[in-house]
Amino acid sequence: MRLTTKGRYAVTAMLDLAFHSQKKPVTLTEIATRQTISLSYLEQLFARLRRAGMVKGVRGPGGGYKLSRKANEINIADIIAAVDEPLDSTKCGGEGNCQNNQACLTHDLWMGLSEQIRHYLTDISLGALLERHQVQEVARRQEQDAQHVIVVHRQNGVSA
Repeated sequence: MRLTTKGRYAVTAMLDLAFHSQKKPVTLTEIATRQTISLSYLEQLFARLRRAGMVKGVRGPGGGYKLSRKANEINIADIIAAVDEPLDSTKCGGEGNCQNNQACLTHDLWMGLSEQIRHYLTDISLGALLERHQVQEVARRQEQDAQHVIVVHRQNGVSA
């Protein structure tokens, strides 16, 4: 199984949002700066996450995005599924038609791996990740790095 950029970025952006929206709504520009993800790509991901009911937009000054549920109620598998990312290790998409329209020799092996991955990612919530010391340290470092970039841009007359 190969988790694509879409799934990785969605999980990263949601974890960033979960960490930073505890204080105030978070803009996609802030997430893009901290995580070095294209703003237009984030807009596409957040449209899907919003449709899946995982995030909600806050309008007006100081607006941005917040989680629509508690971080402990959002698991990683659901985030990946919300952006249409399959959690599947088979080459047939789980259909069992991998070889001449029938199951291949290793079909059950790859189906079992897919189920293990799905189970693992279902058992991890954003809240559980937020409790990890390393996640907190990295999030704080990224915030400091992003603030530094903004200051440098302002000093050089570049809009951030």
